[in-house]
Amino acid sequence: MAKRPLILVTNDDGITAPGIRTLISIMNTIGDVVVVAPDSPQSAMGHAITINAILHVEKVTIDDGPQTEYSCSGTPADCVKLGVREILDRKPDLCVSGINHGSNSSVNVIYSGTMSAALEAGIESIPAIGFSLLDYNWNANFEHCKSFVKTIAENVIKNGLPKDVVLNVNIPNITKNEIKGIKVCRQARANWEEKFDKRTNPMGRDYFWLTGEFVNMDKGEDTDEYALANHYISVVPVQFDLTAHHAIQQLNTWEFNS
Repeated sequence: MAKRPLILVTNDDGITAPGIRTLISIMNTIGDVVVVAPDSPQSAMGHAITINAILHVEKVTIDDGPQTEYSCSGTPADCVKLGVREILDRKPDLCVSGINHGSNSSVNVIYSGTMSAALEAGIESIPAIGFSLLDYNWNANFEHCKSFVKTIAENVIKNGLPKDVVLNVNIPNITKNEIKGIKVCRQARANWEEKFDKRTNPMGRDYFWLTGEFVNMDKGEDTDEYALANHYISVVPVQFDLTAHHAIQQLNTWEFNS
């Protein structure tokens, strides 16, 4: 009898978030699930790791599913590191992160704890996927995501991924019948035009709230933003090699050593 895949599940919204509870239930239909997830929300932590404080890991029971679960005091990247190095007895066949409450399309991938956990798994040569739903509501309805999440995960297990590549999957906040399909695309050239709301506390000390508007400058029809706006699930292959290879030749014409 074939051994079921071993699947590591994590997120950045915290181990009790509805998104990860949905993801766990889906993965339980595919393989043997071990959860290592933050004990509190870690959104927008990027690829932060804990080096100047201790980490706590506690085995927990959140619901009555067959999965094994651990709550971690660290970041999403910490969770993957601990899962691989200290908790699992072998390298997992798949790591899935999410389902995130909110978008991780376009430039948001840089800030995302969800995607940083997937990238950390990719660094360990583990096929990995980050899943996000474009709904920031804690009580978001993930029901329409389930079949698509399962299909994408099963394809990764079956086919593998290119070396050093992980998938960034974003799901529009619409009904299942409105979703037109799954589209493989590129990351849109977009960014946040940020502002700081400056205020003063009762003690006279200034403080700031970060605000901003997301602006998409990319008019291409092959981007994640275009796919999502047109009712497709976007799948973007992401690499953790940040080298701008196209710039190397130009930089080599500079007179660094003159």
